Amino acid sequence: MIRLPFQPALAISLALWLAASPGRAQTPAPPAEPALPPTLANVSYGSDPSQVIDFYRAPASSPTPLVIFIHGGGWVSGTKSIIPHLQTLLDAGISVASVEYRFLQKAMAAGVHPPVRWPLGDAARAVQFIRTKAGEWNFDKKRIAASGGSAGACSSLWLAFHDDLAVPGSPDPVSRESTRLFTAAVTGAQTSLDPAQLQRWTPNSRYGGHAFGLFDPADLKTRDTRFAEFLARRDALLPEIRQYSPIEHVTADDPAVYLQYSAAPAMGQEQADPTHTANYGVGLQEVCRRAGTVCLLQYPGAQGVEDADVAAYLIRTLKSGR
Repeated sequence: MIRLPFQPALAISLALWLAASPGRAQTPAPPAEPALPPTLANVSYGSDPSQVIDFYRAPASSPTPLVIFIHGGGWVSGTKSIIPHLQTLLDAGISVASVEYRFLQKAMAAGVHPPVRWPLGDAARAVQFIRTKAGEWNFDKKRIAASGGSAGACSSLWLAFHDDLAVPGSPDPVSRESTRLFTAAVTGAQTSLDPAQLQRWTPNSRYGGHAFGLFDPADLKTRDTRFAEFLARRDALLPEIRQYSPIEHVTADDPAVYLQYSAAPAMGQEQADPTHTANYGVGLQEVCRRAGTVCLLQYPGAQGVEDADVAAYLIRTLKSGR
């Protein structure tokens, strides 16, 4: 087994990895892993200082699969340096790229609406940029997966389901690259940003309005306090909700996805952690089933799911190429 040299273990908290709601977050993070020095640090994929990537190269003579990790934090916080299962993936011969991106606060300060356009657009641009490095970084651009927790999971699913954002005739070589993925495997994912849909699934839902600017960027404690206003403004926001909500983009040609949650679903019932409830997964799985797309849903007590966690799914799927 090959292990890269590592620095002293980095103590991580649940708030940093999943970065759940400012209230009570109950989705557990995977075990803490040592902070490995990246092969390449802070590689720019855009002009903003936040648009950077850390790349971890798995030792291999032939091109490896690649996992692009997008950290959580509600698109308002978090760090690319916390990567669950990093050593496990590297040991399996899978390289990893961890993406930093512009937060909602920066988008709001720039007058961008909805502000979620920046973190999701950055995720897409990062995929395109990374693809231009396939030869240099020794990975197979056809075997790229996205992974993340919470908001990073939402970004990953949005990428997995969205039509290709490549612009074939663009003078920019990065823009010509595909944004399509081989698969996505995520934890504690928000699969929808539609407040009416969320309220039906989980009556005490509180997440999502901040993606459309309904919070005070100077006080992150306000992030999940305006759900009633979000619901009241749904009709006016619906075109944007449909553009940036992962579940709205599911079609039959999408890759398989794997979703992991820490507690069993209970559709239509209030949840202890409504921001990361498996109800999100049940709702997405039903839409995927109707579309003919594979959506694997793992939680305690789930039946018929082969892979115990995100890492096991990524290794099996990326290494087999199917």
